[in-house]
Amino acid sequence: MTFRFLVIAAFALAVVALVLMHRHARSEAVVADPVRTPGVLNPDVRQATIATTICVQGWTRTVRPPTDYTNALKLRQMRVYGETGSPSGYQEDHLISLELGGHPTDPRNLWPEPYPRAAQVDVIENEWNNQVCSGSLTLAQAQIKESALKHSHG
Repeated sequence: MTFRFLVIAAFALAVVALVLMHRHARSEAVVADPVRTPGVLNPDVRQATIATTICVQGWTRTVRPPTDYTNALKLRQMRVYGETGSPSGYQEDHLISLELGGHPTDPRNLWPEPYPRAAQVDVIENEWNNQVCSGSLTLAQAQIKESALKHSHG
């Protein structure tokens, strides 16, 4: 009886380990693909124009695409990225955020970023926007950092 219990327990542990490995691999698998989502800049946002664009409170609302556009794009891109989860588990995110001068509607600047990572990255984007607007970080530096972050598992 003890041997049978040990075999069942070992099998159960192996199943749990496989499930956890699969979950871990899936959570790491979804980062922006540099080929599909290289990032595209908004031509209206340059270092010389930040005072009248990204540093104006509420400016991103003036360029943010409508949700019917981003929701439809998210579904298409989830298929391309091989994601089969619920669309509500993803944010159609800008690789270069609107806060840092990313193009609002170009599909090469949008991708399905999973939650909770999407929410965590939003906080970082806002901090980088604050640094750009305060002059402690250039727009180009922030854009490079953001692209690197979203193309990596970090």
